[in-house]
This record gives sequence, structure tokens and C-alpha cells, in this order.
Amino acid sequence: MKKVAIASLGAIGRVLAQSISQDMPAYDLVAVSANNKDRARAFLDANGIAAEVVPVEHIANDADLVLECAPAQLFRTIAEPVIEKGKTLVTVSSGALLENWDLVASAESKAATIVVPSGAILGLDAVQAVRQGNVRSVHMVTRKPPQGIKDAPYVQQLGIDTASLAEAVKIFDGTVQDVITGFPANLNVAVSLALAGIGPQRTTIEVWIDPSVEHNTHRITVDSDAALLDMTIRNVPSDNPATGRITPLSVIAYLSKIASAVHIGT
Repeated sequence: MKKVAIASLGAIGRVLAQSISQDMPAYDLVAVSANNKDRARAFLDANGIAAEVVPVEHIANDADLVLECAPAQLFRTIAEPVIEKGKTLVTVSSGALLENWDLVASAESKAATIVVPSGAILGLDAVQAVRQGNVRSVHMVTRKPPQGIKDAPYVQQLGIDTASLAEAVKIFDGTVQDVITGFPANLNVAVSLALAGIGPQRTTIEVWIDPSVEHNTHRITVDSDAALLDMTIRNVPSDNPATGRITPLSVIAYLSKIASAVHIGT
């Protein structure tokens, strides 16, 4: 049985905590960290979860795997002790990983592992496959409902009143390398795509605020020698409009995969 800790009990962390404690006998949830410790303890007690509530700096002490689903500004505080101890970090914050890429070298030196599940994007297995050959382009078009993107720093910097939009507006057209700082909680999917494929400087993205869509929608097109890919996903939002319901399920799928004798997919 592997010991697991969860860094943050937000929309993603709560789903993970319930699933691991109730449905995944291969794992033992030993610790969680949360900004509001009393509220976290109440949630755990209400769901019959015996995990400890610990400071974020101590989240790796007793765990084999740490599941990071915290705000981007906490990423390094969470990741460094996990890596220093040579353990496994499973993170949904691929944008924060990109901005702290020196931690990859640290992980290599400490025999630690950093895992980025698919999260709210699709087709990363196919993108990783075609990357083994010649890939000419990877492009993504993201359409977000106003409620799901209104708090992004880039949107606030532009001074856009998202509630008053009557039609779709393209607010960004460029590389993934240039987009992530303006959307730390909204476009981890784009970074995951870039890391799976040809990198953040060659992967391009359009970002639209679209009042006609109800779901966060991502269309990916890939031009390569091995295959021409055209994929679209429409994510049902969780309690947090910026987070899709599929994101914690992706982490659960990863945990189920590594605990199984049969592994499906790249």
C-alpha cells in the first residue's frame, strides 16, 4: 500500500481525498494540507478520513506520493521537499512546473519523479507518439465562458468587463511560453500539451472569451509525418468555474493505472 498526501483541499483535492479513502485500497491517504486547517479537519471527519492536516512544508514527510492541486504560487513550496526526499510529485500545475523548471534537474539528481497527468486536456498519448518523429506544428484554440476566465491576471490587466461581452473576443494569439504567466489557473492544459509535444516555444495558442459556450473548450490540431490530429474537448466545470470535473478524475485514473497489472495507453 502506497502512502499518499494531498496538497490543498480545493475543488480537486476534495474529490481526490474522497476517492482515495473510499475506493482505492492500494493507497493510504496519510496527510493533507490546507489554508483553512479547521475547515479541512471538518471535511475529513465528515467523510470518515483519518488523514492528518499538516503544514504544507511537511506534506512529504510520511508520503510516497504527493498530489499537488494547490494555487500556483504555492507550487515550489510544495514541490521542493517532495523532490528533496526523492519521492513522487503528481502535479496538476504544469504551468507552475514550467516556471520552476530547475526543479526537473533537482528531481533527476535526487531520483525523484514528477508526474503531470492529462488533467483537462485530451490526446497527450498521441501527441507524445507523433513527437518521436517529425512534427511541423501543434496549435490549440481555447474558448472560455466569461465566468471561467474573469479572474485571470491577463484579463484583469486588459481591463475586460467579461460580464458585458455579447460576442466572442480573442484576447491572446501566440506561444504557450508567452501565455502561461497571464493565466496561472486557466491554461495548465496548454503547458501540458506543449510538454508532451514540441515544447512551449513552438506550441501556439489562441485564447477566446466566448459568452456562447458553457464549457471550457479546447481544440488541438497537430500536423506531423505520422498522423494529422484534430481533437476537441468540452469540459464540464466543477464548483470552481476555472477547473473541469475531469481534472481530479485524470489523477485518479493515473493512480489506478500505476496500481494495476495492466497499463493502457502511452
